[in-house]
Amino acid sequence: MEKPGTINTHKDLVVWQKGMDLVEEIYSLTATFPQTEVFGLTAQIKSSAISIPSNIAEGAARGSRKEYIHFLHIALGSIAELETQLLIAQRLGFIQDPLEKELSELKKPLLGLIKTLKKNHSKVSHS
Repeated sequence: MEKPGTINTHKDLVVWQKGMDLVEEIYSLTATFPQTEVFGLTAQIKSSAISIPSNIAEGAARGSRKEYIHFLHIALGSIAELETQLLIAQRLGFIQDPLEKELSELKKPLLGLIKTLKKNHSKVSHS
């Protein structure tokens, strides 16, 4: 029997779950963008959002702490990209709320996970 709070896969990580929730929110938000942006800003925003939980998952699957941290940093970069793209969308009048609160709520636990992994010198286990 597993202990409560046990992390077996990336799907058990709150930060991955929040990333998945953000992807859903981004898809709803971009559905309101002008049709002329389908292959422009809309595609870029979706790609950045998808990259966040995808890189968390890929890093977790790698098995080495160094690679895991590397992919978590890529996810952080995707958050910065997404933040910039949402601010552009706001400036262009496509959205009112650039989801800064949601991005911050995703960034905090991601930074915490990176910090924990850097402190913890034992190999990350993924059974």
